[in-house]
Amino acid sequence: MATENKVPASQSGSWTSFLKSIASYNGDLASLTAPPFILSPVSLTEYSKFWAESTSEFVAPTLEQDPEQRFLKVVRWFIGTLREQYCSRNEKLGSEKKPLNPFLGEVFTGYWDNAEYGRTVLVSEQVSHHPPVTGYAIWNDDNKVQLQGYNGIKASLSTSAISVRQYGHAVLTLDSFGGEKYLITLPALHIEGILFGSPYVELEGKSFIQSTSGYKATIEYSGKGYFSGKKNTFKAKITPEGKPNDTLYTISGQWSGVSKIKDAKGKSTTFLDSKDVVVNQLQVKPTEEQSELESRRAWASVADAITQGNYELIHQEKSKLEVEQRVFRKREERDGKTWPRRWFAQTLVKDEPWYEQLSEKAGVVAGASASSSSSNAVKADRNTDTNWRFDRTLYEQNVIKADKNDTSKPDEIFNYVVELRNEDPVAGELDDDKGSLVPGTA
Repeated sequence: MATENKVPASQSGSWTSFLKSIASYNGDLASLTAPPFILSPVSLTEYSKFWAESTSEFVAPTLEQDPEQRFLKVVRWFIGTLREQYCSRNEKLGSEKKPLNPFLGEVFTGYWDNAEYGRTVLVSEQVSHHPPVTGYAIWNDDNKVQLQGYNGIKASLSTSAISVRQYGHAVLTLDSFGGEKYLITLPALHIEGILFGSPYVELEGKSFIQSTSGYKATIEYSGKGYFSGKKNTFKAKITPEGKPNDTLYTISGQWSGVSKIKDAKGKSTTFLDSKDVVVNQLQVKPTEEQSELESRRAWASVADAITQGNYELIHQEKSKLEVEQRVFRKREERDGKTWPRRWFAQTLVKDEPWYEQLSEKAGVVAGASASSSSSNAVKADRNTDTNWRFDRTLYEQNVIKADKNDTSKPDEIFNYVVELRNEDPVAGELDDDKGSLVPGTA
């Protein structure tokens, strides 16, 4: 089936070069520079908001007393996040756009206020450069619910599509039920439509939701094939702990549309119409009130250039930020320093028995890649493998000040940036200009 070519005439040369680069590249495709016309003016740190844009769905599990029905509400919330995460840009903009890849230390914050459910807070931080990893935490204290996790990607070429493996996971905690936890792994995906400059996302493989309450969801994804199938299709099987063949519910349909749920007796009802999920507007500080480490201020000039379609200006503005990041990394290497994380810290897998137990029950490998099946992956080294975890104490100590002129509580991380800028140059520190130290430079 033919697809309309959406490459602007002025960018056909750069797109052709990009396709040739993809075909001959042996590394992680996320590190390749994409042509400007396919860029999004939004940083990847902002994508964490998709987990909780529907306050009612995010909070719903905390209001359900029955553990089985509570688990179903968690599954419903998760399925309800997929449309905004993976196909909303295609629907609104005509194709998937490549987000701006965050620099180390970049942060994004916001909140949702709801008269019925109170305030839900979001913080997101780029915690790693190699590999690129974004940590995030979302919580609603009024309803005693918290989600935290981290996400990274590794891309490779597969026939005419780009295959993307997501690594990391999310953990939903319901404090109203004794700290009940839900381990959520991330689906793999592939990006179609590359040849025609109109990419779109399809999910593939499996992901899992495993709870400490004793229930597991195995979710399989499939899409439209060349001759058959329907886009954005999934099938989920809900089973009790230790009884993988005892299916309590089967949920199937489109994660971007309508899905049905069938119980063990064969009774079928509508589970979710994702188009009816109410998306709430995230509240974010005005750009002029943000720290220069916050996404929208840091990328403002690049975002403006993308919106204008000024491809030369995009390159110029991105280069300024990328060069500074290269200088920072070289100066840190020179002085034996490590970039300080603002809100997240690494924890050893072996020090989180609850996490290891949930991973084992879900059938995935514990550790930084906890989305792979344990049957075809090497077990993690319990002495070295780590996860990124949100530290509420660090958050309380390092809240970015709304008033930049407030010197009563210095921002130590921003002061570290000033220190890096003011240090004496490293001899030849800009001589090696072959690759940006901003991960996966867009």
